[in-house]
Amino acid sequence: MKYRKASDILPDELLHEVQKYVEGESLYIPKKNERKKWGEGTGGRRYFVQRNEEIRDKFFHKVPIEVLAGEYSLSYETIRKIVYK
Repeated sequence: MKYRKASDILPDELLHEVQKYVEGESLYIPKKNERKKWGEGTGGRRYFVQRNEEIRDKFFHKVPIEVLAGEYSLSYETIRKIVYK
């Protein structure tokens, strides 16, 4: 992260107001944009949604949980949670 001098960016009036609360310390100012949810930027969320739909589809076409657990390298309990969600 690049640091910038507040006196170069903020108007004097605003700088003096900020100095009432914080002086001589680093201050993080978050972006206005709303944060993305987990996996939305990388496609991870989409991958897991699709994988879980495949698992449910196979289960409802009579593929046993034990087989699905082996095929997807997941525990029996994890497959159960996906199927019965």
